[in-house]
Amino acid sequence: MAKTNYNEIKVAAARTALFNNIKDVIKEINIHDVLKLSSGENLPTYKMIDGIYPVFGGGGATNLTHKIFNVNFETLAIGRVGARCGCVFKVPEKSWVTDNALYSLTFDKRFKLEFLIHYLRYVDLNQYANRAAQPVISLKRISSINIPLIDEERQNAFIEIIEAVENGKTYFGEEHSELNNALKSVDSINQLQTELTHQLAQLENLNQAILQEAVQGKLVKQDPKDEPISELLKRIKAEKAKSGKKEKPLPPIKPEDIPFEIPQNWVWCRLGEICDVLGGFAFDSTRYSKVETENQVIRLGNVKQNQVVLETGPVFIDDKYAIEVEKALLQKNDILITMTGTKAKRDYLFSLCLKESDLLTKNLYLNQRVGCIRFGELIFSDFINFCIKDFSLLKPVFDSSTGAANQANIGMTALKEILIPLPPLNEQKRIVAEIEKQLAKTEKLKEHIFANQKATEQLLKALLHQAFEVKEMEEV
Repeated sequence: MAKTNYNEIKVAAARTALFNNIKDVIKEINIHDVLKLSSGENLPTYKMIDGIYPVFGGGGATNLTHKIFNVNFETLAIGRVGARCGCVFKVPEKSWVTDNALYSLTFDKRFKLEFLIHYLRYVDLNQYANRAAQPVISLKRISSINIPLIDEERQNAFIEIIEAVENGKTYFGEEHSELNNALKSVDSINQLQTELTHQLAQLENLNQAILQEAVQGKLVKQDPKDEPISELLKRIKAEKAKSGKKEKPLPPIKPEDIPFEIPQNWVWCRLGEICDVLGGFAFDSTRYSKVETENQVIRLGNVKQNQVVLETGPVFIDDKYAIEVEKALLQKNDILITMTGTKAKRDYLFSLCLKESDLLTKNLYLNQRVGCIRFGELIFSDFINFCIKDFSLLKPVFDSSTGAANQANIGMTALKEILIPLPPLNEQKRIVAEIEKQLAKTEKLKEHIFANQKATEQLLKALLHQAFEVKEMEEV
């Protein structure tokens, strides 16, 4: 969810409160009689020569400079083209305004420039843009706008109040009760949203605490009747030996490698000791099917935290190609894990355990940069999936990730070397049942918080638009 800039909202609320209750209007003057607007000049990037003069476009300042200027006086401009068309901004003396913006060649000097900028921002010129793929505002589309002329002293008062709001002031005396109430309401909504965000963070911490309790053997009681873990490991090794695969020996587990204590009837092992770790297949893109088939390639974008999303970038292969790449066919209880993503956010390690429902409508094939962890019947896959979601076990994997700049890549070796605290099989199942019970409770709480966030967002929109709606109803 995008972070809301509440200071900008408070400024917008201040403009609404002030301009919706404007008094002592001398007269209203059409925008084209107040401003002599003209389009800026085309300036392709290949013709731009770095200099000292700022360049302004359809969204305002571009952070680019040019060696010459085409506007040699202070004025205002309006974004003409693009997603931010209709935005109003000040253009300082000696600037370049591109043809993606309109700028005022002159303006009625009875108006303060800052007053005009604030009023046009209040009007919300974006509503006058066409709704084509590339939004555009024309001189004709805004020709119905009239600007109220008030005396210079009151203009200055409006400007000072709005600037004071920008600097954090929230109370302006009893004569501005509507403004005070609007600012107070925005602050209250901001505080509520901050609290809701905090609650979500606390729930995530709670989820991690549940997982840590689980993998440390503290979530359910141990049962002496369970098969000893030593016997389970013998059977797992016997099953792996049947495959005849020659695997590179994994490094021994040293005392300093162990992150926490586990119950006596558990054992530490490396992931590669108890499962097969498979890499994705490099599919030949020239052999993808041009029509939808029952064979779906699972790529990075299809793997989310708790689900496989088939409709995200679907890639299909025909039956003949599917036979050739059968080794990439996924099975029930396979754990998928993403192995490439954004390093700073650590969002590149999504894991999920495939259920039968995931395989009912499609044959799923593993693409490269998506890993697969496959177990026999002697390990409960859901338990390992929850282990992989516990950060305390994954820190070595994060630390070993490679990649340029902000891109992270996890290698197959790092996956195989993940330390797993392994309990008896029956205890694995009891732990998973308890985790799911606890996470279901936190999920309900999370849904409640999301609903509250949505409600406060709607309240905020109502706060900002109510005054406009009232004014429009009065004018009808």
